[in-house]
Amino acid sequence: MVKVAKVSDVAVGTGKAVQAGDRTLALFNIGGTFYALDNRCTHVGGPLGEGAVEGNQVTCPWHGSVFNVTTGEVVHPPARRPVATFRVHVERDEIMVEVP
Repeated sequence: MVKVAKVSDVAVGTGKAVQAGDRTLALFNIGGTFYALDNRCTHVGGPLGEGAVEGNQVTCPWHGSVFNVTTGEVVHPPARRPVATFRVHVERDEIMVEVP
């Protein structure tokens, strides 16, 4: 597990890019529960951590692919493949992500 942020760093209903070792992840706070995805959209690598969050979905800012933040599944193309997800654990005020 790698510490990537503090709970207060990611407001409810938002996301942000964080570093987990040599990987950049997109960390989201959906209703007080945290989720981590690979920050690269599977279409052409857009930064998902900079995307607009609505409900449990994030829209890639480059070409509009939409992903389910909780599962990584594609909700709307042009992306066709899901984005990788990572387990998140909160300890006190620290957000930890399990990266391979």
